[in-house]
Amino acid sequence: MRDPRVEKLAHSIVTYSCSIQPGERVVIESHGDHQDAFVKALIREIYAAGASPFLWMYKMDIRREILMQANADQLKIAAESDALLMSRMDVYIRVRGEENTSELGDVPSERMADFTRIYSKTVNANKPGKWCVMHYPTDGMAQAEGMSMEALETRFFEVCAMDYSKMKKAFVPLKELMERTDRVHIIGKGTDLTFSIKGIGATPCAGENNIPDGEIFTAPVKDSVNGVITYNTTAFYEGTVFDNIRFRFEQGKIVEAAASDTVRLNAILDRDEGSRYIGEFAIGVNPYVTSPMKDSMFNEKMAGSIHFTPGNSIASADNGNRSSIHWDIVYAQTPEYGGGEIWFDDVLIRKDGRFVLPELLGLNPEHLV
Repeated sequence: MRDPRVEKLAHSIVTYSCSIQPGERVVIESHGDHQDAFVKALIREIYAAGASPFLWMYKMDIRREILMQANADQLKIAAESDALLMSRMDVYIRVRGEENTSELGDVPSERMADFTRIYSKTVNANKPGKWCVMHYPTDGMAQAEGMSMEALETRFFEVCAMDYSKMKKAFVPLKELMERTDRVHIIGKGTDLTFSIKGIGATPCAGENNIPDGEIFTAPVKDSVNGVITYNTTAFYEGTVFDNIRFRFEQGKIVEAAASDTVRLNAILDRDEGSRYIGEFAIGVNPYVTSPMKDSMFNEKMAGSIHFTPGNSIASADNGNRSSIHWDIVYAQTPEYGGGEIWFDDVLIRKDGRFVLPELLGLNPEHLV
């Protein structure tokens, strides 16, 4: 029997998130196998929209086996092949449902760097303008969160199937404010950070490109970041877990970096020149994400949070930084995580995770549920 929640979410992604039109070509990139029922629902919805589905299927343990001994020529050929298909697509949908999100954790860092630089960068450069990515619940995710699978699925569909159209309207005054702001000041426990966002622009995200969603992002002027940020949520990158990440900046560059695995952290930041600069500053508002999970796709949307992202900037809010990495690391400012403040041009806009300006009150959780 088909799960109506699965069918509803697939319909929403095809009709709202990606607005798929007759005659379009859509590639689904599926990782793992827990989400097979959802992928099938997507395929049915794509056909119903008059479009043509294509499919990539990967299993992360198989990919690990390849990457353990992969060479640059091998990765280049794979990248050229997959980039060709990607370049022929009108829409890209990625569904990740790996049981073990740390499967790549023991791949040598230099090989992961090659994979990111050669394969991911080449394929992503050909990604179509319409896209949506998401993480699907698995038994492994439920176990990591200390939840039953039923409870995780209930939370997942609650978060992912919210009314994003209401959020989209509520973002309008914040987008306008960010686009006329110069100086930003972030204050909190272990954090005192200043930078400029003048002239960069701001992009609200309300269910179009990420599921779950709920953030608005810009980027700092590349050399304007100064001060310290101490992230207070667990971060994940290429299968490695990082806690207590702390960055100190001078003129935009991360000049000191420490964490629970400082050596691996600095190896990531040393991959290229842009890895030590910030490519994104975003504010999270999803009212159903109230505490961190072991999944950055959820954490970066957490109400009362920001993420401050080392690496490549995003085209719609481009500060010119180029890197093979883009790592969304979350800093929560709700009272449970020590509180904090966001100031725009010496005006307080959010305190302890809640917006305080009258025109922004619609982004507080009680107005979005």
